Amino acid sequence: MVALRLESLGARYGKNRIFEDISTGSIEGGGLTAVIGPNAAGKSTLFKRIAGLLKGEGVVHLSGESALSRPICYMPQDTGANAVLTVYESVLLAAKQGSGWKVADDELADIDRILSSLKISDLAFRDLGQLSGGQRQLVAIAQALVRKPDILLMDEPTSALDLFRQIEVLHYMRELARESGIAVLIALHDLNHAMRYCDQAMVVANGRLVASGPTTEVITADLLREVYRVDARIENCTQGRPLVIVDAALA
Repeated sequence: MVALRLESLGARYGKNRIFEDISTGSIEGGGLTAVIGPNAAGKSTLFKRIAGLLKGEGVVHLSGESALSRPICYMPQDTGANAVLTVYESVLLAAKQGSGWKVADDELADIDRILSSLKISDLAFRDLGQLSGGQRQLVAIAQALVRKPDILLMDEPTSALDLFRQIEVLHYMRELARESGIAVLIALHDLNHAMRYCDQAMVVANGRLVASGPTTEVITADLLREVYRVDARIENCTQGRPLVIVDAALA
């Protein structure tokens, strides 16, 4: 099973330092890790640094049997999809990145399976330019999954989806991680989604890693007050799951 560990990571844009000295324990495959924090905390930049799209201080350590052959895949907020392609063509193009253009039957079967799992098979031969923002977001998830990464970095992958589809996608990603052993890091703003679906949580604020560990231990009333500047409490709902209830924003 793959594992990811960050050692003293830093990144900057020009002279502007975004974050520094971010270190983690081993992030094991088989589950979801929520990456949370206020706007402009550096979550997207952290993902780009892990994926090797930005240079900076520190080291990204990968371990596991397939960690050298199966890449880290980064799914950004803005996918920049080519509107002249159909959904199927765009997913096939993602599958063939870095390889020849001969298409095997099992590759086509993988695409069919992923589109079906995300319930977008009916969009397969629609042009990307005809899709809604939420539909394009689901296609971007399919493009990421078809590459079969060991580490999947998903930057707010549910932001354009309605509530029903958010729950569907997060449930699917949790089950996929458990079955395949991949490590999924997912930037989320909805803390209740993080509490319900993510095993671990990393909190990024003011350019530093503020806290990391099991989600229910990381997301506390004290952390919400310190990082998000809200007065909130954690309660158990009827299904026994923890629920974040915000009472007021702090001045």
